Amino acid sequence: MRNRYIFLLIISAAAAAAFLPGQLRGQNAATGRSQGLLGILQHGTWQCALPGDAGGAAYVAVPAEEFRIGTASSYINAEGNGIYLLRGDEVVFTRGPKKDQRFKRLGENTLQKLNPDGSLSKLICTRLGRGS
Repeated sequence: MRNRYIFLLIISAAAAAAFLPGQLRGQNAATGRSQGLLGILQHGTWQCALPGDAGGAAYVAVPAEEFRIGTASSYINAEGNGIYLLRGDEVVFTRGPKKDQRFKRLGENTLQKLNPDGSLSKLICTRLGRGS
């Protein structure tokens, strides 16, 4: 009996999403861009690095930017812990030492930091895994 109600709720939500105007589906009225669905990042340690050069290392790790994603949209780094929000392909750290830093999600295990003006920076963070 309960499964039937859950199924009906899912079907209703999908139908509403398909037929509602763009503004009601989470699109920004000013830019027309989709805000995206809420989500979570993969748990584990995320190592951040800058690109290297042809004459040396392929990348240069930046330990000060490293963080670890935990449960309930939380993170921790050497300076403390906080909360993040993943909406669509944008990650925003909303509390803690990384507050107001923004990243673009390039894949399940890769983030690229955004500059304050919204352009992409050179810093890329990659998930090392749960056990790291």
